[in-house]
Amino acid sequence: MFDSLAVVGKAFANAKRLELIGLLTQGERTVDSLATEVGAGMSTVSAHLQVLKLSSLVRTRKQGTKVYYRLAGDEVADLYLNLQSVATQYSAEVDLALAAYLHVGGEGDVDEVTREELMERMAADEVTLLDVRLPEEFKAGHIPGARSVPFAEIEERWPELPADRDVVAYCRGAYCVMASDAVALLDSAGVGARRLQDGMLEWRLAGLPVETAAG
Repeated sequence: MFDSLAVVGKAFANAKRLELIGLLTQGERTVDSLATEVGAGMSTVSAHLQVLKLSSLVRTRKQGTKVYYRLAGDEVADLYLNLQSVATQYSAEVDLALAAYLHVGGEGDVDEVTREELMERMAADEVTLLDVRLPEEFKAGHIPGARSVPFAEIEERWPELPADRDVVAYCRGAYCVMASDAVALLDSAGVGARRLQDGMLEWRLAGLPVETAAG
């Protein structure tokens, strides 16, 4: 039994595989898409995906010549999220690294908003919510009312944001730095902005409403 459990544990015991799992929490992806995102070769990513598949953590479907990978279920995303939570809570090293990575709790820190506050302000129509993930991730599922403004387009598109509303940016999850970097760019442009304390992963696993976009 423990040997079988260790197979799953081994699948999680690699930084690059954790990164791939994190991407797959946002929706299914092809090998080439994943390879581009993590900055690794196709053969390397394929090998990591095979480990995850042999551990029954991911599944595949074929469409034409492309193979799409997805998580086997929400339980895998939940395990990934719990790993983050436990590591942050009990490892001071991880907690400090995360704070530095997200630019919170220190010099040049980024203000955060809780999920509960965001929902209250969205209900009152008091905030502009930006989804700074990739367009394909936005299409797969996003927070209702969010506007897709990929991080790479922030500097070009910030002038289109309403001047009389606060801005909140979110990305993949608590460990995603794009929202923090987007807020830093908006602040430098004079746009008041904060980042959602967590992200799409936590929102979805909490059972909150999710919208999808056609295309």
